Amino acid sequence: MLLTGCFRVFLLYDVAEAFDLDKLRALIGARGVPAAQRPFPRRTPEYVRFEHVPIVERAEPVKLDTGEQIICSVKYYAFAVVVVELQIPFECDWAELVTQSARWVDAPDIEPHAREAVRRHLEAIGPAVVRPNTDWLQEGYVVINLQRIGPDGAKQPAAAELVSEHGEEIAEILRGEAVPLSPKASEETLQASLSYSPSDMVVVGASAALVYDGSEDAAATNQVLEYAKTQLLEFRYYDGLMTRLLSDVYRTLDEKRNFLTSRWSLPRDARRVNTIRLDVMELTERIDNAIKFVSDMYYARVYRLAAARMGVNEYRTLVDEKLLTVGQLYDFMVDQFNESRSFFLEIVVTILALGDLLLWFKVGK
Repeated sequence: MLLTGCFRVFLLYDVAEAFDLDKLRALIGARGVPAAQRPFPRRTPEYVRFEHVPIVERAEPVKLDTGEQIICSVKYYAFAVVVVELQIPFECDWAELVTQSARWVDAPDIEPHAREAVRRHLEAIGPAVVRPNTDWLQEGYVVINLQRIGPDGAKQPAAAELVSEHGEEIAEILRGEAVPLSPKASEETLQASLSYSPSDMVVVGASAALVYDGSEDAAATNQVLEYAKTQLLEFRYYDGLMTRLLSDVYRTLDEKRNFLTSRWSLPRDARRVNTIRLDVMELTERIDNAIKFVSDMYYARVYRLAAARMGVNEYRTLVDEKLLTVGQLYDFMVDQFNESRSFFLEIVVTILALGDLLLWFKVGK
């Protein structure tokens, strides 16, 4: 049976704190186009949209060491995530699709070329980059768009039929495995699926997703999956940032624990800690609000499924817990300073009282 579609390999990089989108548009010029204002077609009302529409720039094809040339585009999100999208069309049977999926899921030879493409593009848009990162955090994901089964004009099988007859192959495709999986592993993989109608389906895995749908709706689903992955990348970054901040705070408190005079610098340290905490809270809120969903809508359910499978929720919980801990440590540092100040004032008052008492005895004599 002939399968027609496209592998979409997404490589995501956290490169800075933000992009100035106005400057970015001016620098890219005609090479860049905004992602569709309404990438969500028939299933979603007009008010489900991006807060700041990402900008897509056409890029030169990527040439791998194997000689393969791959269509490439670069997308810029306002919160400074750059997404390199590589498109590899396929036309093959199920066995060959399993083999090709094993080739493209977590393909190690692609990432260096994608990273080099990002570096070149960032050099061209330098003035639009706000506070660039020296060490880029990176994520990857593969979406297999299965657009047609059989020849042109053939009746397309229902999603349930597809899972019933080719569930094992779908599970192998999502895992990037070229060998059969156990029935339990296949069953667990296929549980993460959604359909809007009997003739479409999305199955989401940690490293890849299969989208069986028409091109317009598949593009919308791809966008939701990509957005979930950008969230994972950002929350991973903030988790690392908060871990380093907590380590610094604990070290600072340990150094100043036994020295009264050293505690006078605690307000400055506390302000720095609280400033970072508030910045992270603002940035995570911006990530949360980058795209608007209505809770009972199809794409919102696709997003929630993707977030659960990719680990977004776990990293978000880690960040929230560390923000809470940093807030408690800020309060503790302020209390420590206030206690030291009160103790110092009590000493001053005692010294003054003793001085008055000595003066009174001296005058009395």
